[in-house]
This record gives sequence, C-alpha cells and structure tokens, in this order.
Amino acid sequence: MVAICSGIRAAYASSCPVASAANLFLWASSSARAPTFLRRRVSRRPKAMASAHPSQGLPSGMDPSMVDEYASQSKLLQEFVKIPSIGKAWVFTSKDENASRAMVSVSQSDLLANKKRSFLLNTHISKSSSKSVSFQWSPFPVEMSGVSAVVPSPSGKKLLLVRNAEDDDSPTKLEIWGPCQLENEIHVARSVHGSLYADGWFEGISWNQEETLIAYVAEEPPQPKPEFNDSGYKKEGSSQKDFRSWKGQGDIEDSWGETYSNKRIPALFVANISSGEVRALKGIPRSLSAGQVIWAPSSSYSLVFVAWSDDNGFQETPRKLGIKYCYNRPCALYAAADPFKEEADKPSTDSNKGDTAALVKLTADLSSAFFPRFSPDGKYLVFISAKSAVDSGAHNATNSMHKIDWPTDGKLEGSLSVSDVVPTVMSPQDGCFPGMYCSGLLRFPWLSDGRTMILSSAWGSKEVILSINVASGEVSRVSPQDSDYSWNVLALDNNNILAVSSSLVTLPQMYYGFEDSHTDKPCQWDWQEISSPFPKPSDKVSSLLADHKFSVIKIPVSNPSDKLPDGAKLPFEAIFVSGKDSASSPTIVVLHGGPHSVYPSSYSRSLAFLYAQGYNLLVVNYRGSLGFGEEALQSLPGNIGSQDVNDVLTALDFVKKRGLIDASRVAVVGGSHGGFLTTHLIGQAPETFVAAAARNPVCNLQLMVGTTDIPDWCFLEVYGKEGKNCFTESPLADTLTQFYQKSPISHISKVKTPTLFLLGAKDLRVPVSNGLQYARALKERGVDTKIIVFPEDIHGLDKPQSDFESFLNIGVWFKKYMSK
Repeated sequence: MVAICSGIRAAYASSCPVASAANLFLWASSSARAPTFLRRRVSRRPKAMASAHPSQGLPSGMDPSMVDEYASQSKLLQEFVKIPSIGKAWVFTSKDENASRAMVSVSQSDLLANKKRSFLLNTHISKSSSKSVSFQWSPFPVEMSGVSAVVPSPSGKKLLLVRNAEDDDSPTKLEIWGPCQLENEIHVARSVHGSLYADGWFEGISWNQEETLIAYVAEEPPQPKPEFNDSGYKKEGSSQKDFRSWKGQGDIEDSWGETYSNKRIPALFVANISSGEVRALKGIPRSLSAGQVIWAPSSSYSLVFVAWSDDNGFQETPRKLGIKYCYNRPCALYAAADPFKEEADKPSTDSNKGDTAALVKLTADLSSAFFPRFSPDGKYLVFISAKSAVDSGAHNATNSMHKIDWPTDGKLEGSLSVSDVVPTVMSPQDGCFPGMYCSGLLRFPWLSDGRTMILSSAWGSKEVILSINVASGEVSRVSPQDSDYSWNVLALDNNNILAVSSSLVTLPQMYYGFEDSHTDKPCQWDWQEISSPFPKPSDKVSSLLADHKFSVIKIPVSNPSDKLPDGAKLPFEAIFVSGKDSASSPTIVVLHGGPHSVYPSSYSRSLAFLYAQGYNLLVVNYRGSLGFGEEALQSLPGNIGSQDVNDVLTALDFVKKRGLIDASRVAVVGGSHGGFLTTHLIGQAPETFVAAAARNPVCNLQLMVGTTDIPDWCFLEVYGKEGKNCFTESPLADTLTQFYQKSPISHISKVKTPTLFLLGAKDLRVPVSNGLQYARALKERGVDTKIIVFPEDIHGLDKPQSDFESFLNIGVWFKKYMSK
C-alpha cells in the first residue's frame, strides 16, 4: 500500500456534506471563543432558547462542546502552516573556485487559494581557504506563479520554465530565459502534445550539453474519438467546431491509476530552443510509457530513457496498474536517436518519410532500471533498480545500483554488459549499511573525481546522505554518523555538498559540507550551518519545539518464529517524541502507510502540530518498513494484520514498561496501510486505545480488490510471494474469504474506540467505499464515529485545505477523548 508522504507521511506517504476547509478555517480562527456572528446571534435569543438549541448556527458536524477547541487549535495549526518548506536547489559554479551561485526553491501553503505557492531564492556563495562559507541571499524571493517546472541548463546560463496548459484550448508554454531577458517562448499546441510530466514518476526534462535542445516527457496528442450528429455517426471528422455534432468517448483506455487517471500516455519530445520547433520521438510503441529522459554522450543514439510496459508482470492481466509509489512495475532503459539529428543524417527523399527511429533496449536481462545517469567522462551509464520489488511483487523493496560500460565509439551493437555496483542487502550487521532505499537522484550527482555519486537514502528510521564509488562499489555515509536527525542532499558545489537537515522537533536547516582530507578516517565531512533568509517561526511555535525531544528506540522482536530469516529477527525501531512530563501525558501512536515505506525522523508539520497539543508521539517503523534490509521487509507480505499489528503492540508495551507514558490515555492514527493497522488495532486490542483516526484506511480487502488501482497489492500482502502467481481480476470465493479474514472489518464486532475517518472521494488507491463501509458499520454498532469526506481529493489528502481540516479534526478529536 502506498505511503502517505504528506501530512502523515512515510515518507515517502490517502461524500457527506461538510463545511469547506476554507470556511471552517476562517470561522474557527476568527476568535478564541465562538465567532462574533454566533455570539451576536445567541445574545439576541432568550436564555432558555439558547440553551434549548445549543448547536443552532454551527457548521455541519460541529460538536458544540468543542467549539473553543476548534478555534484555539486552528490558530495554532495556522502558525505551523505558515512555515515554508525547502524543495530543490541548484548550484552554478564559476571560474573562481571560491565563488559560486545557487537557487533554492521554497514552497508555502495558501489555504484560501487551496494550493501551494512556489518561490525561488538566489544566493552568492563565497568560500575561504579555512573551510568556511558565507551565503549572500537576494533580499526577496521570486514567485513562480503558474510554473510547472524549473530546469536550469548545465552551465546555468539559461533557464527553462514550463507552464502547462490550463484548459483544452490553451497551449503548453516553454519559456527560455537568459541572464536578463526572455530569449524565446515556445507555444506547443494540443495537437502536438498535452501537458508535460513535470513531476512524479515519469518526470523527465533534460538539456543537451550544447544547450540547443531540450528533451522532455509530455502527454501524447489526443487520440481521435467518434463524432456524431443528427444523422448518426460522422465517417469523416472535422477540426472545425460544429455545434450540430458531438464527440463520443470510444473505448476506455487504461491509465496508470492514482494521480494519472486523467493523463494520456507519456511520450518523448525534443524542442529546438532557437527555432521553437518541437518533434516527437517516433518509433516508441504505445504499449510503452516513456519517462526520465537524459542526453547521452557522443553517440548515434542520443537519448536514454526509462519505459514501462503495459505488460505489468502478470501475463493474465496485460493492462496498466497504479504506478504511483509502485516500484514493482517492470521497466527498462532504452536508447534512441535525437529526432533532429536523425532527420539531418537521412537523405531528403520521399522514401524516407514515415521511417521510425530504432530503439535499443539496454537492460534486457533486468526486470527494473530507472534514474539513469552518465558519469562525467561518459564511460559509465549508472542506474538504480527495484528488481527485488518486481521479482517479489512487493510495491517497494531494497534497491540495487548497476552500471553499463558505455561504448567509446557510441555504437550500441550487440549485448551490453550490466554489472553490479551496490547489491541488495539482505540482513545488515548492527550499525552497518542496510541497503539502498533511494527515491530520487540529483540531475548531476557527481563529485569531481567523476566516480563518486552523492545521494540520499533511508537508513533505519533516518534519512542519510551516502557517497558511492561506482568503480569500486564502496559505500560510505557522508552525513554525521552520530546524528539521529535526517539529512537530504540538495545540490553539489564541486566537491562540496549543499544539504538540509531536520528532526521531528527541529525545523529544516541548510548545511554546507566539506570533505575533511586531514584525517585518517575515511569519508569524514565537516558541516557548517548556513544562515538563511527564512523567517523564524512565531515565539509560540519556537517554544513548543524547544520543549520537546526525540529518540530512536530499538524494539526487540517479540517471540520471533524459527521460520523467519535472520534479518527478520533483528530489532525494528520506533521514534519517541516527548515533552517535559511525558510519563503523565497522553500518547499518540503514529503509523506509516505502504506498508513498505518508513516514517523518518525528519520534521513533519502535521506531527509537530499534534505533539504541540501536549501529546507524546510513538512513531513505529514495524518490520516491513524500508531501511532495515530485505529480509526484514519481505517478512511482512503474507503476515499483514498479524506481524505488523504485533510489532506495534510490542513497541507500545516497550514504552509502557519503562514508565515513559500514561498507558490509560493512548490514541492511534494512520493513513492507507497505517489506517489498515489503526482499524486492526482497535479491533484486536479494543481496550488499548481511547481514540483513533484513520485517513483513507484499508478496512476491507474483499471490497478493495475489485475497485482499487492496485489489486495486485491485495494478493501480495495477503499471500506473500505466492500472491504474484495467484493474482487474478476474478478472485474465487475462497480467496475473497481469505481477504475478509485478513481485514480489519473481520474484528469490527469488538471495536469500542471512538474513531474519526478522513476520506478522499476521488481516491483510486483505497476507494472511499472502503472507509465508508467500515465507518457506517461502527455507527450501526453504536460506536462514536465521525466521517469527513473531501469531494475533490485523492488518496494523499494533500491539498492544503484538506490537509488543514484533516489534522485540525484529528487534534480536536483526540483532545475530546484524551483530556482528563
């Protein structure tokens, strides 16, 4: 199941009439008590009438006893929402080794507009010989309004801004900016292609080294649809608008599921930035979806890209399945010719018209290959593989790294040899490298030796920065060894690293890393904190953060089976966040989705808001999470609803026995598979939790399997590796019975915990019917239940208003049931 990566996220992370988030926000934040209009209205009534109708005039679903709590908590949550978040960064070197420039993208939620606003900050970097650095920031950021992607050229002298079409009649715009002016603006009509895939799994925008061409991934042109008029079917279509006819729908076409349901097939295009001409890369069959394109060094095959086949690994089900967060979809690297160069090399005869470019499959013997990167000298093509996920069926698993020796003559003839750089780690030794868990790579991830890559990866309950020598395969941890904070690389400045670090109780802070060459210890780095122009949070937020601490706790496995491999018997981890009086404070157990994801120790606005209410947090990374080796991860499929449930209860018992929490006041919250665990826990341990909240939870696999965009997940997690072989679109009655028995709904008769449900009406991953059925069944049994459905949101519930209203209601719900 997918991790919910925003709000309650692992990382990386899910309709009834309710007041909109914006209206609720405005209403609740207008006063610490009841809003002015309500106070005036009540004051005009006789006292008897006011007491007889205490809820009159309140928004739908509002508990009159919690009005003041809504008001005060909404003000506090607004303080956290104001804090900007750091996104990407780019560093541009100069001839002066002691000076460079950088751009940093920053985003901030706009609740009233219900969107995120993006900004760019520019800075000058000055370095001294004493390994110190200073950043001179521009006084104001520049807002990137309407911009889908920002892509600097390799030299940093040009900048591409992408503005995707806002409606069917508008073109996609590619803006080419120079140092002081807009050099060209390319308008691409919908007849050429649709919107660019500017983020997500298929994202791919790449400048060639000469900075004359840009390759990118965009929706293919619209396919023709049948047209009808008052005489019936029109055999000959027309490009002109005819108000006496209409277009039909034609056959359904599979999509890649959640977030991609309204997008057409991704295809490759190349734009000439001088002429503005755009050409499609021909020869790619529609059964392949292209993405992550990059330019190759000198070669007759100029472009390398990733392609996913409609054949998703299940021969009986040759269709697209949901791909977001699903690393188990087979994919391969391909090479093709630049369409401009290909045409220039051909004789200009009519006989050549319509020829298609030849494709070369570079990774024919590997089930997964993505994030391709060429070494600076062009000798290696390095890439990441999720073959463990593809081969096992798990939606995420331990990655590996591989390389191809790129031919010096650029001719791709015969089979290319693929060799391992970093293999899959099955069972890590204590404190040692647990394997690669990489969700992205920098566009240029290389140090100056041309052999060392810098990337971010999960390492237990932390995110760390790694260096990998692609020649020797040596892996080293670059971020501080003794830190439980999470670290992420933002950009490289020659041999130095621009990074961001944070913890659950510390706001993100930028750092600049220097490799220490004056020590006998390998891969020692010095990190200098960078002063930034980001505004400091309010005194209240600063005080709340300072009053809390966190620790990563190792939890021994309770009664491990002899059948488990050694890696699955190793301790798992939980992150414990506490204030000054943790032993007497109520506690919230926080559960990530996936289940093959991880909740890192990095800052989370949503979790900070929750512990700011006076709660401890116990964030459990149960076995099956990323960052702990492949054997531990693969121990969970086939055992969901039991092993993961027991791990959570074991972690809870661990802190109870040490007197760290008040065992009589414990709540639980989770999204997606975390919601699956939440609803399982309140059924299997009905006396343990006084309140629960579930965001788009998996409650009934029997119902989900026929409606989700990832039906294979149901089979894999219920049956383990055998699930890949028995997956079918028409499960038998025995299979459906097994799905029901593994589901939280099988324990619903024991539930007594008041539970809040937060559901997205457009969720394709865990369709809204799953949560609604379970919640209505709780109501039928007299359990205190609250349901909020967000009509326009999907699985992640990450639109600003949805996220705001979700966590405001979680905070108020828990306060209602955990106050003494």
